[in-house]
Amino acid sequence: MSFVGSGTTGTEAAQKFLESLQNDFRNLSAETKKKNPQIKESCEEAIQKLKSAAANPQTPVYYVVNQILYPLVQGCESKDIKIIKFCLGMMQRLITQQVVDQKGARYITDTLWMLMENGIEEVKVLQSVTLLLTTNSVVHGETLAKTLVLCFRLHFTKDSTTINTAGATVRQLVSLVFERATVEQEETKDEEQHEINLEELKASHGVAPKNLKPCAADAFLLFQDLVQLVNADQPYWLLGMTEMTRTFGLELLESVLTNFSTVFYKNPEFSFLLKERVCALVIKLFSPNIKYRNVVVPTQPPASHDKPYFPISMRLLRVVSILIQKYHQLLVTECEIFLSLIVKFLDPDKPIWQRSLAIEVLHKMTVQPDLLVSFCRCYDLKDHSTKIFQDIINSLGAYVQSLFASAQMIGNPNLQTAPPAMIGNLAIGSGGISPQSGFFFRGVWLPLVMTFPTGQSKSVYLEMLEKTEPPTIPDGYGISIAYACLLDIVRSISLAINGASILGEEKPIPYKQRVTEEENKLHCQLINSSWCGLLAALTPLIDASTDEAMAECVLKSMQNYAALCGMLDLSSARDAFITSICKASLPPHYALSVLNMGYQNINMKGGIRSGSQDMGQFVHSQMQEDNHQRFPIVAVGTPLPTSSLQPGAHQGPVMLTAKNLQCMRAILHLAHCHGGILGTSWHIVLATLQHLAWILGLKPSTGGSLQATQKPMTDTNSITAMAVMADLPVLSTMLSQLFESSQYLDDVALHHLIDALCKLSHEAMELAYNNREPSLFAVAKLLETGLVNLNRIEVLWRPLTNHLLEICQHPHIRMREWGVEAITYLVKAALQYKYEVPLKDNMKLQTLLLGPLSELSSVPHGDVRQRQLECVLQVLNGTGEILTYGWPLILGIIGTFNDHHGEALIRIAFQCLQLVVTDFLPAMPWRCLPLCVNTAAKFGSQMQELNISLTAVGLMWNISDYFNQNQDRLSQNVGDDVSVLPDFPHTLNMPHFDKLWMVLYARLGDLCVDPRPAVRKSAGQTLFSTITAHGALLNPPTWQAVMWQVLFPLLDKVRTASNSASNEKVDTSGNILIHHSRNTAQKQWAETQVLTLSGVSRVFITKFKLLQSIGDFPRACSLLLEFIECSALSKSNEVSLAALKSFQEILYNKPINSMKGNGDDDDLWNGAWKVWLNVGIESTRVLFNESEKITDDLYIPSQAFLTALVQIFPALFQHIYTRFTNDDLTKLCSVLMNAVIVPVHSDSTPYIMSTMSDSLLTPLHDAILDSIELLQKEGIAESTSTDKIICAVFHQLLSYSRFACTPPFFENRKRNMPANTIEWVSMNYIPFGEKSMSVAVKLYQQTANDPKVIEGQILHEIIKTLSLPLGLKYKCMSSSTWKLAVTSLMSALHYGLPVARKHPKQFTNMWNDLSETLDTFLFPKSVCQVEDRGLDELVLDEAIDCQVIEQLRDEVLPYSNEIPHQFILNVVVLLNKGSIHSATTTTSTNPGCDVELKLREEFAKTCFETLLQFSLLDDTGNKEATSIQLTANEDGVAGQLAITALLHRFEEVLKKFNDDERHSGKCPLPRYRLSEISFVLKAVATLIISMKKAPPAKVGKTAWEQLIGLYPYLVDCTTTSSTEVSRSLREALLQYVDLLSPPSNSIQLNGNLATNGLSSSHC
Repeated sequence: MSFVGSGTTGTEAAQKFLESLQNDFRNLSAETKKKNPQIKESCEEAIQKLKSAAANPQTPVYYVVNQILYPLVQGCESKDIKIIKFCLGMMQRLITQQVVDQKGARYITDTLWMLMENGIEEVKVLQSVTLLLTTNSVVHGETLAKTLVLCFRLHFTKDSTTINTAGATVRQLVSLVFERATVEQEETKDEEQHEINLEELKASHGVAPKNLKPCAADAFLLFQDLVQLVNADQPYWLLGMTEMTRTFGLELLESVLTNFSTVFYKNPEFSFLLKERVCALVIKLFSPNIKYRNVVVPTQPPASHDKPYFPISMRLLRVVSILIQKYHQLLVTECEIFLSLIVKFLDPDKPIWQRSLAIEVLHKMTVQPDLLVSFCRCYDLKDHSTKIFQDIINSLGAYVQSLFASAQMIGNPNLQTAPPAMIGNLAIGSGGISPQSGFFFRGVWLPLVMTFPTGQSKSVYLEMLEKTEPPTIPDGYGISIAYACLLDIVRSISLAINGASILGEEKPIPYKQRVTEEENKLHCQLINSSWCGLLAALTPLIDASTDEAMAECVLKSMQNYAALCGMLDLSSARDAFITSICKASLPPHYALSVLNMGYQNINMKGGIRSGSQDMGQFVHSQMQEDNHQRFPIVAVGTPLPTSSLQPGAHQGPVMLTAKNLQCMRAILHLAHCHGGILGTSWHIVLATLQHLAWILGLKPSTGGSLQATQKPMTDTNSITAMAVMADLPVLSTMLSQLFESSQYLDDVALHHLIDALCKLSHEAMELAYNNREPSLFAVAKLLETGLVNLNRIEVLWRPLTNHLLEICQHPHIRMREWGVEAITYLVKAALQYKYEVPLKDNMKLQTLLLGPLSELSSVPHGDVRQRQLECVLQVLNGTGEILTYGWPLILGIIGTFNDHHGEALIRIAFQCLQLVVTDFLPAMPWRCLPLCVNTAAKFGSQMQELNISLTAVGLMWNISDYFNQNQDRLSQNVGDDVSVLPDFPHTLNMPHFDKLWMVLYARLGDLCVDPRPAVRKSAGQTLFSTITAHGALLNPPTWQAVMWQVLFPLLDKVRTASNSASNEKVDTSGNILIHHSRNTAQKQWAETQVLTLSGVSRVFITKFKLLQSIGDFPRACSLLLEFIECSALSKSNEVSLAALKSFQEILYNKPINSMKGNGDDDDLWNGAWKVWLNVGIESTRVLFNESEKITDDLYIPSQAFLTALVQIFPALFQHIYTRFTNDDLTKLCSVLMNAVIVPVHSDSTPYIMSTMSDSLLTPLHDAILDSIELLQKEGIAESTSTDKIICAVFHQLLSYSRFACTPPFFENRKRNMPANTIEWVSMNYIPFGEKSMSVAVKLYQQTANDPKVIEGQILHEIIKTLSLPLGLKYKCMSSSTWKLAVTSLMSALHYGLPVARKHPKQFTNMWNDLSETLDTFLFPKSVCQVEDRGLDELVLDEAIDCQVIEQLRDEVLPYSNEIPHQFILNVVVLLNKGSIHSATTTTSTNPGCDVELKLREEFAKTCFETLLQFSLLDDTGNKEATSIQLTANEDGVAGQLAITALLHRFEEVLKKFNDDERHSGKCPLPRYRLSEISFVLKAVATLIISMKKAPPAKVGKTAWEQLIGLYPYLVDCTTTSSTEVSRSLREALLQYVDLLSPPSNSIQLNGNLATNGLSSSHC
């Protein structure tokens, strides 16, 4: 057990310890009592002291121990080994119990020194020293120095055990001294740093600096003396040293420097020693190594002191290695020197073992990233400092290159010149031999003799501490270490730049975000200092390596290093490494010609010494020599033509080895993993891959991937090994994966990749211009790159597609095919990609994506346009619903065509448009709708395919339907961006929704004047149907634009085109049959004119109220009427008729009250009236002179035209009647009359006749009469401004009435018509004339009392007009005519005679014509035959005649006093003529006449009765006559004339009857004769009775005499055998009773007395 020795003896432990010591002393006393009594005595004294101490608890232990050490010292001096061992054992126990203080330690040390000098128990002494120093730290200063010297001296004894033990003890104690200093330093670390006295330090002596603590002072003095000893100088503190070796001293220095660096860093005194003493020592000891040269043939042996000594050199390098590794921060300048020395050790003129030691030291340093960083920071980064780090790297490069120099160059003729596995010129690995890894270059074989774990170094020759002679170095040792150094340097630089943690992080922080500017500067210097040397060293190793794994390691290092260069934006270094790998992947000469980058001769200024500066010049020159020998040829292909080479420069085959493909995979891996830092190096990489792919026969396929094409076996230039054929899909996949990995590149890196591909593609395009087969590698990979980077499409789209568009313009068809394939494939993929912001809502992106597709429209090549439109169709089918903002581009593509494009292209473009209009109008923003309309219109106007044009017009109708159904949405969605909508001049503030319609109308209007009739017709129908159906959606002001910018311009264009159209027959040589009505362009345009005019008119009709509200409506109406007038006067019946129909529709369909009370409207109606008159006058002016030549092209208006013209008048007249003037009336009458008499064209006759039945009116005649009826109504109402309407109407009607008997025919028209037409026309006027007659009479009934009618002598006109059919009677073309005429006359007289009696002056001229008319009718010149009419008809005709007489009886004769006398006489004559009519024809033997006489019996009877009634009419019986004052003379004369005529008539009949009866004998007379005589007899009786009652003025004497004169004839009749006659005769004779004597009043009668006479006796 142990306890703290500074305590007292009073503790239990102390008591036990004291007891133990007493026992030990007792034993020692017993041992020495015989031979060493003085020791015994001393032991006993010691026992007593121990007992005394035990009895006194306060006694210090150290005090007691110091008193009892003397016996032990005596025992060691006794020379008795047993006693010495016993005493040393007790000392060791005291030391172990830590009861020895400094004083006691001094005693013990002296004792041990004495034993050392005597050579007694040397090992035991070393153990005791070790215990003394390690148990505690009480030993300091000189005591410590003495113990150390003791050990040193024992180390140099002759006993090997003692030497080894002493050596170990020295090492332990030296370390112990520094450990104490370290502990002490930790305990006092909070104390302030003290200043050092440099002068004191520079004056070396055995006293430590006063500021040092005890332990530190010991360490300082110890280290100082160690340096002195190694430097062969005397120590200052370790006094008593007799011998020391440099090797042991260097080892101790190395140990201290290795393990106690903190002491040197934290104590300036130690730092001073390190800088001033150690470094000087090292430099001094290095001198022989530096000066020595390994001369091949020395002239004399070198001096012994100049030759490097391996043990010293090796240990020096070890110390230097430690100094550099651990103290480079303290020893910046010194380490610069050390490193320079190490670099010199690598010079080829140094011994191999020296170079090997140096390379091992460098390896130790290269595995430490921090160390390399410090080198760079301390030296290379300084402006005026040696580039030590660069020198180290360059020296390694030179070292590697020097190893491959010829044996003569390096002075070693024993080098192997072939690898051991090279048998029979077979490549390594062939024949089943497992080769040794190594490097073979330029005939030099260097095997790989050592391998190292990554990042670790293992020295071989630096660890040979026991060797005293230089070892034999294997040939491959240097290259093996150098190979490891190079790889570790790359690794260390990578760790220094990236850090260790980044390798395992999934999402490492970007470099620029995790480093400061200073760090970045340092990292860049690391690269700048190292890349040239590394490239010079690694480049030959790629090709020289005979093992695939070794080559892979080199390639990976180069890849990583290139990645670091790229990360730091050090493009030169990066490009150099990448170019080196690329060159290694191609055959040497091929690579040199293709990759003309100039990196093969790297100038490492200041880095590689003169002996190796030319090493880079032969590196590549040797590759081809060895390449094919060492590696099998796996592929032979054709070279890819390049622009830098003339055609034919590479006609021979190109051979690829396995190493080339390995490098190719390395390139792929580099680009795949480090694509983000390649920058402009992408061009080098991609150019290499392009050449390799070409040589291997990889061709692009769908999506941009490369696939191997099977080459024909006959092609000797394209032989690919089977193994490689199997690897080609793998290489193709790697290539695809490379470009797939571009999705992980940042935006800048991606642009570099795309730029490189574009540059390659440009080169291919240049070749293709010379008609050399181009490589499609770049185009395919541009496509592949684009497909995997759709998530950031904005970054790459523009540069990518711009180049592809250039390719699409290329004349070489293969280039062009792949260009358009890439663009279309990309566009389809991009549109289907799911973006973070949905594509549907991203206007900018949609426009971006579709832009390239749109720009293809400018490519002149048809195949490109075909693919473009196919792509559009696929896009519409696949993603059309999301193209919210891309429609302008889509529609632009669809609509970009011209007549130079083929029919197939236009057809597929139209399929796209159909799909758009059918399915995607709802998905289309309003801004695109005008473009959609324009596109459809463009298809409508294209001339390639008529069916497409017609269907396009139908699509425009669909668009209009869409506008209508979505008006609310479209109106709301129209925003501020109205640039897509055209401006419509003279229309302010037109709503955007209306502008959409205007665009549609304008485009349809353009199509309405298309050269093709079918298109015109379809467009016109669509335009007007659209306006009619959807026009209500427009704002009223917009209609102004519709009229003035669509409809009227259209009318004008159509009119102009129609007028200029040819009338030559259209060529019908094709299979299409054309109707004769459309066989000229003029006729076809006529159809268009009809459609247009009727359409515009229909618009005016349907939207009348709306149009009326706009400002210039009157002007519009006037213009429309002008168009109608012009068209109505067209020589085309079709056009003219359509114009009138339009005119008619406009007038008939307007609201009744819409045009009243407005001055502007009056003007419009006046204009319409003028138009009507102009049309009517011009169109009906067909009468020409006899001298005019009748031609076929004479224009005669059709009946339909005239009918329409006349039918318009009623609707027009109701608006102008208030302003109807006499001039208007005159012109109207002229037009109506001319319309009636216009000849009927022979072509239209059958069609008109076929519609006629039962003599009905033609539509024209009906319309004329309707117009007349309207005029008469207005005339009756007196609402017009003229008072001549009624009279004019009568004149018109009466004129028309004459046509029933005398149709308006002219010889010149007869000559131009067939006979059946003339007959039909004549018959056609009969119902018209009769209807006109009826209307005239009916009108007269209403207006007979009208003063204007009276003044106009209308009744007279009626009578004159009716006289014609009445006079003709049976000669009329139709019997209905004269019957209607007589009825009309009777009706007119019924209403007119009372008026005539009231206004005799106005009717003076009428009476004579009336009497003549009655006479010609009642006694016609025409004779009717029974065969013609039949008995029943004749009876009816007689009844009509009787009705005429009855009217005279009832309406004329009773008012004879008020009627002109001459007319009364004429009537009496007429009655007399009628009553005696039978008598005048009795002699006729004609059977017809007999019948006629018989049939007119009633007529004669009626005449007689009338005459009789008129003659004897009593004044009192005529109530009307009583009020009319006439002179008796006038009345008497008339009455006497009537009686006389009657009596004369009776006499004739009686005389004739008697004569006939006498002559007839027994044969009775005909029944009608008997009836006639019976009538006459009754009439005689009646006359007698009437005369008796008549006033005297009525019956004169002559009459009575005539009456009495009849008596004889009556008596003669008594012989009749007829009972009927006898009865009538009896009645007559009985009336003569009163006449047997003169009546009593006869004298008075003669005396003119107005008495009643005979009437009184017969009342």
